[in-house]
Amino acid sequence: MTKKWTCIIVDDEPLAREGLEAYVSRVSFLELKGMYKNAVEASAILHDEKIDLVFLDIHMPLLSGVEFLRNLSNPPKVIFTTAYREYALDGFELQAVDYLLKPISFSRFLKAVNNLRESPLPTDEGKPVANDHFYVKEDGMMVKVLMADVLWIEGMKDYIFIHTATQRHMVLSSMKAAEEKLDSEQFMRVHRSHIINLNYVDALEGNTLHIQDHRIPVSKRYRSDVLEKVVGDRLWRRE
Repeated sequence: MTKKWTCIIVDDEPLAREGLEAYVSRVSFLELKGMYKNAVEASAILHDEKIDLVFLDIHMPLLSGVEFLRNLSNPPKVIFTTAYREYALDGFELQAVDYLLKPISFSRFLKAVNNLRESPLPTDEGKPVANDHFYVKEDGMMVKVLMADVLWIEGMKDYIFIHTATQRHMVLSSMKAAEEKLDSEQFMRVHRSHIINLNYVDALEGNTLHIQDHRIPVSKRYRSDVLEKVVGDRLWRRE
């Protein structure tokens, strides 16, 4: 199971806090640990608990979000939220993950948190979580396979075939067991016998996915979910 990003919301507007809380609840890899109306109140949890991400309003009483972040010796990841466009430069200078201008749509929120997938999840020791690889047994050896190298997984009776750009690994396993071990933000079941790595999808043509030179079938059961996750709101239409 993929470890979740723990997060808090710091905003002096009740409606803004409630809106962000609703958005966080819809993202599987986020776990909300608390909501605070100012930066001073939020300081305590950052001192007592390991927080990976802060949704931080900039314009607040007592202490601005920018001042708060600059005073942290070991700050977590930050996504700034504000109604004031002129503060954007401060946010990027402080290496924020993203800068969200209110009112915030869910699609824009989702784009911001998905940027976290480009960063390793920190642990208490400050090292990435070791969920970027696994091992398969072949010819008496335990062979390391990087998650990032997996193009798709194909099921056949009691076995699965793990396809990378250069190899195919055969493993005694069910598709259900394989699916439970994979990061649902990176991998997706698209057919009774196929799981794909979303990062390698080049095109969606009818009920077929293009991954490099390969064609992966999409069943009717999964097609709407595939369309949402692969394309979503990223479709640019030609008028």
